[in-house]
Amino acid sequence: MSDELNNNSALAKGGDYAKWLRELKSKIRSTQLRAALAANRELILFYWELGGDISRKLAETNWGAKVIDQLAKDLRSEFPDMQGFSRRNLYYTKKFYEVFSAFPRDAEIVPRLGAQLKNAPQSEDERQTVPRGGAQRIPVIVHQIGGQLPWSHIKILLDKVSDYKESLFYINQTIENGWSRDVLALQIKSDLFARQGSAISNFKNTLPEPQSDLAQQTIKDPYTFDFLTMTRPYNERDIESQLVEHITKFLLELGKGFAFVGRQYHLEVGETDYYLDLLFYHIKLKCYVVIELKNTKFIAEYAGKLNFYLSAVDSLLKTDSDNPTIGILLCRDKNKIETEFALRDINKPMGVSEFTLTEILPEELKGSLPTVEEIEADFNQLEETASPNDEV
Repeated sequence: MSDELNNNSALAKGGDYAKWLRELKSKIRSTQLRAALAANRELILFYWELGGDISRKLAETNWGAKVIDQLAKDLRSEFPDMQGFSRRNLYYTKKFYEVFSAFPRDAEIVPRLGAQLKNAPQSEDERQTVPRGGAQRIPVIVHQIGGQLPWSHIKILLDKVSDYKESLFYINQTIENGWSRDVLALQIKSDLFARQGSAISNFKNTLPEPQSDLAQQTIKDPYTFDFLTMTRPYNERDIESQLVEHITKFLLELGKGFAFVGRQYHLEVGETDYYLDLLFYHIKLKCYVVIELKNTKFIAEYAGKLNFYLSAVDSLLKTDSDNPTIGILLCRDKNKIETEFALRDINKPMGVSEFTLTEILPEELKGSLPTVEEIEADFNQLEETASPNDEV
């Protein structure tokens, strides 16, 4: 370690490092003049180039990683009013370059269905752009996120996502939904990538394309209602009540486009009153969405009842400008084969997903559980009575 430090110290004062430092300072000044390093696009593209410079220098020389400490010190000294030159951030730029360089060359942000028709094709220059300084091509995806994704979001992806397909998914979702940094981190933690579009549904048989594809991507499995804290025994009405009470978090979990219409929404069919658990309208799908909650395992009869509700909404609420009403049945558990069979001959579009929530211990049970001190005391007593040859 001491040899590396001495080596770095000597190199920091030597001609090669000094020349490289001068080049970096010139590049930074150029970027300052062009955009004051304030425009997000310029900032991201600069971090890409800086990360590439650092990565290549470390690969081509024997300076060692400690030279980044020296570089951070020199750049902050030269540009005291600029942020982003901490040792930690320089490592992020290096990782940014190395991770996104490993993406396939054709990796890019893909507009969601409907938006694709609005976007004109990119020119060849836009798809194969060359950085201002020279021969290292900047991937299409880096150019795309440069104008749309803040650096703070990119750092979260670098920290928490390793697969490029998953990264592209979260990039697309963040741009489309306008997620903040905290919301992006929450969605990654809840494994939205694995949950999105994975519900069992009959959309392909009951909806035309591309609406069937968009509807499939709209629903998840499972839905995670970890913002609810429930104590058994509870029923569907208890869950409905808390979901409406936490409607902002509920809408976030449902995804962009859902507008809340009502809970226990009243419909009169013939001379009989019916009440829908939760009724929404989806802005993009342009249709009503009926959500039925079942605090039990899925059974086939649930699909038949939801099919009836969808027919009622189509007859009583839907207008000529609305698309067919969609149903989402949320249950605590389901059997895949049984669920697919139940939806096979249903003529209304619906999907079946599980949901999870946080359950807290009831007070009477809490009092019967041993405390940490009692567990430790029992363990110590066990150790004292055990013979030297006993395994505890």
